[in-house]
Amino acid sequence: MTDLARTPLFEQHVEQGGKIVPFAGFEMPVQYKQGALKEYSAVREGAAGIFDITHMGQVRVSGPDALAFLQYVTTNDVSKLADGQVHYSALLNDAGTFIDDITTYKISGSEYYLCINAANRHKDVAHLQQQATNYDVSVMDESDDTTLLALQGAAAQAALQPLVDRDLESIGYYKFAQVKVAGADGIVSRTGYTGEDGFEIYVPNSIAVEVWQQLLGNGAVPIGLAARDMLRTEMGYALYGHEISDAVTPVEAKLMWITKLDKGDFIGKAAVEARKAEGPRQRLIALKLTGRGIPREHYKVFADGAETGEVTSGMHSPMAGGVALAYVKPDHATSGELSVEIRGKAVAAERTTLPFVRSNVRR
Repeated sequence: MTDLARTPLFEQHVEQGGKIVPFAGFEMPVQYKQGALKEYSAVREGAAGIFDITHMGQVRVSGPDALAFLQYVTTNDVSKLADGQVHYSALLNDAGTFIDDITTYKISGSEYYLCINAANRHKDVAHLQQQATNYDVSVMDESDDTTLLALQGAAAQAALQPLVDRDLESIGYYKFAQVKVAGADGIVSRTGYTGEDGFEIYVPNSIAVEVWQQLLGNGAVPIGLAARDMLRTEMGYALYGHEISDAVTPVEAKLMWITKLDKGDFIGKAAVEARKAEGPRQRLIALKLTGRGIPREHYKVFADGAETGEVTSGMHSPMAGGVALAYVKPDHATSGELSVEIRGKAVAAERTTLPFVRSNVRR
């Protein structure tokens, strides 16, 4: 792992007994001593979990043309954002397929903050900076100077409140505030990837260890990659390289709700409109096993005994059993008897709705 990067919290993970694995170019904890199931339970069952997600990228976009630029390079309607509001969005290529999915934070009419996926950071930044040459705008990659923590679960607010100079109750869902965190300038947003109430916390690297240790002292439990994936899969949240990629458009991925075709021109718009008119070549569905087994990524999905697609994300949910997201042929999104091939055996499955378990986000 010598060529992999480390976050400022790497030594903290080792001290906590984290099992370190390669992930998106970083050495990251997949789980800690207590195991992924107990970590998952801490988040789902009323406590709070703390996740080091510093591998994610952070990009600041500023300048007179910031709004026009982001309207063109992202799919969602940035003009609808109020100061202090966040929305989910995407970067598409000219073919209408995904470069990445992102979140956009509006600081002011001329300044925005983007959170991008770790594995796509350099590709995304290069794309944004190339597109920025046509606008009076600055695109600054601040990833190397920023630590990003996710604090998730019912007890998250209580754990974080002593560290910040803002009443967290005043920050609504998908809202954020620029605050002092442990005395330093930071951003706290009521967002997350787990389906529970919680926050994402952006701070300078210099105070990362202090913030981490204070949150642990306030009762937060360290959470690794395995439990994080369990939590997001239960919600049906898309993950780049699984449900979204440069092979699918928002039409297939059920993400037309973040793709505003009426906002004006943007990269990939024409291709998305064409695919929408043509109809999707495959559809993303949620399924639940009715037989015994655990559906895993790339397992084949069958409809009426004929292969129709494959699992993109799957797991055994402690609350819902065997669940999966899968791409299937359009006709089989709504009809046909489904099964998943697990170790050479067809295990019956049924279509279901998302999320697989109840969401407890603060709306």
